[in-house]
Amino acid sequence: PRLRPMQQLALDLKLADFALFDTFYAGPNKAVLASAKQAATCQGQQVVWIWGGQGSGRSHLLQAAVATAAAASEVCAWLPLNDPDLRPGMLEGMGNLDLLCVDDVDRVAGNDDWERALFRVFEDLRNNNGRLLVTASAAPGEVSFNLRDLASRLASGPTWRLQAMSDEDLLAALQMRSKWRGLELPNEVGAFLLRRVERTPAALFRLLDQLDGEALTQKRRLTVPFVKEVLGGASF
Repeated sequence: PRLRPMQQLALDLKLADFALFDTFYAGPNKAVLASAKQAATCQGQQVVWIWGGQGSGRSHLLQAAVATAAAASEVCAWLPLNDPDLRPGMLEGMGNLDLLCVDDVDRVAGNDDWERALFRVFEDLRNNNGRLLVTASAAPGEVSFNLRDLASRLASGPTWRLQAMSDEDLLAALQMRSKWRGLELPNEVGAFLLRRVERTPAALFRLLDQLDGEALTQKRRLTVPFVKEVLGGASF
């Protein structure tokens, strides 16, 4: 029998509510976004590798791909390999999926059990016309896999690097996410945040989530004084 999404995972791996293609601000990464969309909708290559720094949006793209494929009634799963509770045996049967999204594949490089399990899944996906979308913190040639056949297969499709965004792009990304959450983020508030927070989408979005909760609780708008009040005890 074919698997439904996450059916065999004993963990509660929920997709983030915001992880949609519509909420991913592409900026300099329009080609990466297009490739991830193709992988999610049967139009892409059999394997796609996306890499970038911590907080660059890799997980967002993978979860968005799963959400899109699931909405089209495809059988799919997201596997974040930075989760220490995951085991290689959990990959059994995933070669029957339409789409498998493996996050942080470089985390298991050098682990023979994981590498063999990933190789078997890759071969099964290829035989079943399934697609594999993987992310890592480096390009395929820079990841030290022991199993050369696995390394060559994972590098056989398109490889995309997520480029760092400018401050203007980060502000636009913040405003896009704010609008999705029903908030208005004025330019001056966004600029204030950019001066005080690590300039990665992930760090900024975590702060935005905090501000969203406080604004909802206190029924306040996002202003510089309000943000200063919320961040009063924080160190940035």
